[in-house]
Amino acid sequence: MSIITISESAQQHFKKLLANQPDGTQIRVFVINPGTPSAECGVSYCPADTVDDSDIEEKYTDFSVYIDEISAPFLEETIIDYVTDELGSQLTLKAPNSKMKKVADDAPLIERVNYVIQAQINPQLASHGGHVSLVELTEDNYVILQFGGGCNGCSMVDYTLKEGIEKQLMAEFPELAGVKDITEHHAGAHSFC
Repeated sequence: MSIITISESAQQHFKKLLANQPDGTQIRVFVINPGTPSAECGVSYCPADTVDDSDIEEKYTDFSVYIDEISAPFLEETIIDYVTDELGSQLTLKAPNSKMKKVADDAPLIERVNYVIQAQINPQLASHGGHVSLVELTEDNYVILQFGGGCNGCSMVDYTLKEGIEKQLMAEFPELAGVKDITEHHAGAHSFC
């Protein structure tokens, strides 16, 4: 099974780009600061003399993609596409596991909940300059959260907690009893609303 999925249009784009590179040049996909909130994904040319023995090779019809060992677990389920719209064309890279490695389905509940928070919920909150952190999972299966950034002091935080985060987590993990916020909210210039 491939770590990365590259759409047909992106494959054609890479093929065109590689046609203008020295023979043997391939594609490299990587993550800088993998597993951290500041993780950044990238795509670059990969000259033949830069391939390391430990690199993972994924073969496509006209080229290969190389992934370094450290980046690989953080690039699972990555999708690379080449989209054209009225504004032009661009390469898109969606790597849902770059900031946190995907956890196994049989991992402890707290790890699976934290993964969903980091991979799905925080990217949604980031558009408002906010984030949420998992403080604990109580013995009676309540998820205890702390809001930060633009969410701290936001007048919509209760709605976000109950109608957004709690519904999403409980749909994913029916064994949860609910979600609680322990943040001491202070409205100010940092608040989104």
